[in-house]
Amino acid sequence: MRQLTALDAQFLSVESATTAAHVAGVAVLDPSTSPSGALTRDVLLALLRERLHLAPPLRMRLADVPFGLDRPYWVDDPDVDLGAHVHEATLPAPGGERELAAYVAGVHARRLDRSRPLWEAHLIHGLADGRCALYIKVHHCAIDGVSGSEILTALLDPSPLRRVVEAPPSAAPQQQPGLLTMLAGAITRSIVQPVETLCSLARAAADLDTIPVVSGLPDARLVAQAARALAGDSRPLPETPPLVAPRTPFNGPISGERAVAFGSVPLAEVRRVARAFGMGPNDVVMTLCASALRRWLVAHDALPDRPLVAAVPVALRSRPAAAGAASPDGRVGNRISAMITPLATDVACPRERLAAVRSALAAAKRRFAVSHRSWLDDVCAMVPNAFSVLATPVVFRLAGVAGAGVNLIVSNVPGPRTPLYLCGARMLSYHPLSVVTDATGGISITCASYDGRLDFGILACPSLMPDVWSLIGHLREAMDELTALLDGPSRDQAPDDSSPRDGLGHDPAPAVRQTTQEEQRERENEKREDMVPA
Repeated sequence: MRQLTALDAQFLSVESATTAAHVAGVAVLDPSTSPSGALTRDVLLALLRERLHLAPPLRMRLADVPFGLDRPYWVDDPDVDLGAHVHEATLPAPGGERELAAYVAGVHARRLDRSRPLWEAHLIHGLADGRCALYIKVHHCAIDGVSGSEILTALLDPSPLRRVVEAPPSAAPQQQPGLLTMLAGAITRSIVQPVETLCSLARAAADLDTIPVVSGLPDARLVAQAARALAGDSRPLPETPPLVAPRTPFNGPISGERAVAFGSVPLAEVRRVARAFGMGPNDVVMTLCASALRRWLVAHDALPDRPLVAAVPVALRSRPAAAGAASPDGRVGNRISAMITPLATDVACPRERLAAVRSALAAAKRRFAVSHRSWLDDVCAMVPNAFSVLATPVVFRLAGVAGAGVNLIVSNVPGPRTPLYLCGARMLSYHPLSVVTDATGGISITCASYDGRLDFGILACPSLMPDVWSLIGHLREAMDELTALLDGPSRDQAPDDSSPRDGLGHDPAPAVRQTTQEEQRERENEKREDMVPA
């Protein structure tokens, strides 16, 4: 039994008639590689029964404190009714990406049933070429990007043969917290809440210049520096660009409907551009998003004269060392923060835009490196739970009306480099999906690297962005635009990037060594600072 953190509880509080706060993923699968040549609901249920102990968020439910006086508790549900969580559907012909996206959008718009463990799975048949898909959504109060990856890892195998998973050791079931226990905890918290609020306020003030909305206040940077000095931290704060989000057509109050689009770009091209310009793959991903958004805004005659501002979630927990391993801290919930960075959508030249995004992201990382990294938790902990449940939807709605907050959330999740299998069916692609809210924009862009691809999942509010599929086309155009820079006459000075497929006749050995070093640097970056779905 453990209580939700202030941040976890905030993901519950933000939900309303128009906002659902779960994250999800869509895995496109090829059942022909499975022993039976098919993937059925019964087979999937058997897999879940066998490995449910490896995924704690799938077997825990909420225990609410009466009248919402305190944050809920997590309790084990030893009798999870998997049949109530796993659904099956067949797409209408022709079973393409549009039909899959339409089905997923409808399911993603619906909030989860809080009386059961907060997840849902849909096995979707009828895709073209005999393929199928698995859509899984889990409430954001239960997982962040790393723990979400752990769930996926627990279900997948490195080959078509299912690995043997040891049965969990028998353990006494946890007792649900009693009424008196929860009320006593609520009374205790109400007594210490003023102190907790002051401590959180002091920590948050030290990062005032990086928090959306308040970072635009006069002298926010000076207040942050003064708060740090009072706390005994005299280090100068790295410079950061202005973080005031401009108004766009996709910012404002959202509706309860959702639209989804999927797409992919070759990961080799992303890395090729990164190596050529001496930057990391994340810089290229953020530039792709900036370029695609700029193209969409230009097409709608709505390009602001200053850059869009994006929130980039960052994991604060390390990845598990082995498949199915538990989180290092062993808890359900979130350990995340966020970097806020401009996207250089106001820069017309692709080369200059790439440099501007890289510079802005580097500045955000330098600032994040000296921050407390807890400002999300601190802001959430300032408000008592009973008030937060009532006030959060209203505050977010007002933020959407006033244009406060950020323009969108962009998440990039480093994923496996080799093929994985679900019940023997090869996973062909994996498209993550995040959350849209009034305060964070009517669109979120999430991508995951997998088996030589960068798979995008775009979630949007169709009343604000009715043509979300056009953004997928803009992403591919943006990738072509960056690769064209490598072949032009003014190609930047860069390390030798030749390889056998380049057809330049160079010795492939140096390129192989260089690629290996680049992959090592990427892995180190992933360990230090993963960017994950919110």
